[in-house]
Amino acid sequence: MYEKFIHNPVICHDSRKITPGCIYWAIKGQRLDGNSFTKQAFENGAALAVIDDPKYFLDDRCILVEDSLKALQDLARFHRRSLGLKVIAIAGSNGKTTTKELMKRVLNEKMNTFATPGNYNNHIGLPLSILQVTKENKAAILELGANHAGENAFLCEIAEPDIGIITNIGKDHLEGFGGIDGVEKANMELFDYLKKNHGTALINTDDERIARNATGMKTISYGMDTRAEISGGIISLFPTLSVNVNDHIQETSYQVNSQLFGSVNSYNILAAAALGSLFEIDPWQVKNAIEGYAADNNRSQIIRKETNTYILDAYNANPSSMGPAVKDFADYPAPNKVLVLGDMFELGEAAEKEHQSILKSIDYGKFTAVALAGGNFYAFKDQYRALFFIDTLSLKQWFNKQNFNSAIIYLKGSRGMAMEDILNP
Repeated sequence: MYEKFIHNPVICHDSRKITPGCIYWAIKGQRLDGNSFTKQAFENGAALAVIDDPKYFLDDRCILVEDSLKALQDLARFHRRSLGLKVIAIAGSNGKTTTKELMKRVLNEKMNTFATPGNYNNHIGLPLSILQVTKENKAAILELGANHAGENAFLCEIAEPDIGIITNIGKDHLEGFGGIDGVEKANMELFDYLKKNHGTALINTDDERIARNATGMKTISYGMDTRAEISGGIISLFPTLSVNVNDHIQETSYQVNSQLFGSVNSYNILAAAALGSLFEIDPWQVKNAIEGYAADNNRSQIIRKETNTYILDAYNANPSSMGPAVKDFADYPAPNKVLVLGDMFELGEAAEKEHQSILKSIDYGKFTAVALAGGNFYAFKDQYRALFFIDTLSLKQWFNKQNFNSAIIYLKGSRGMAMEDILNP
């Protein structure tokens, strides 16, 4: 199997996105059976197809396996081992993608570095990510995207990380993890792997749940606590985040003037600086790499249209990220601010309480308008001074009728709310 992959190193698992000469990997989903699209994949230019249902075996271009998903995961693990590169795994409740992007830019100062594309971080996406790594890459930064217990442990067995980081323990996927203690336990599966395999962990010492589990492995600490090996402090939040970094390992300090919005990004910056120090990258190269990152993925993305400035932070949301963001935006020294929020998903029984907590935290007098979309927020429409809409489309219709001028508009919500649609015509 691996020899065939080496000769045809592009994997496609969507028959609509076939590229000439690729291997089509048929995976059974909840709604569709990828095996049934094997003929279509060949018609679209696939060279080979991996299938696990013999009734779709067409000719010798088909490779029949017992379980195509397991075969994909096994192939990814074998490929990872064959490359002999350093693998950095990122878990946590918030900031995984921004941390990944910052780390990639820092490591690229010294070595060719691969990083998880988009959100390819689950039991299917992670192996597909690993199979995109090439011999030219000397390091790979991989996101672990888990929403239930045991998933991070399983993903670690595929990625086999040498270095790991848990960005923070927050209120994400509460429905699947069963509460904040479940979130902690699930994320610590990464540390469990590192302890068992003599790995190194980057430790956010300001997160008590992370710090208390930071034993039995080599660590590098970072945080606002001056005792951390990479310590820092926020210099300014506006218009974008500036952070002072004290690298006690390399015995130097420097100021990072980022292109990111929000205090929570200070930890993402310090994490990237910690990785740079671990790899002995010149601090000024670390500084320049971080400062050069401008988000373009709906995460802290700053967009200027006509007279208005939009802070689009709409890739995802949970109480641990939305709460600080709302406070930061309230403190933004601008006369014309519009706060636009969408529902937070996967909170289970905590949904009502957490949405009400956000509503209580909003300082309504500091905003020109506060507009909220989604059923969870809408349930409180008669109790707070905001504009409530049942869904994103309804909010967008209202938004398009407004004539905001020289405004700063902040948008945040869970992925399913698609808050970025508000900016589309």
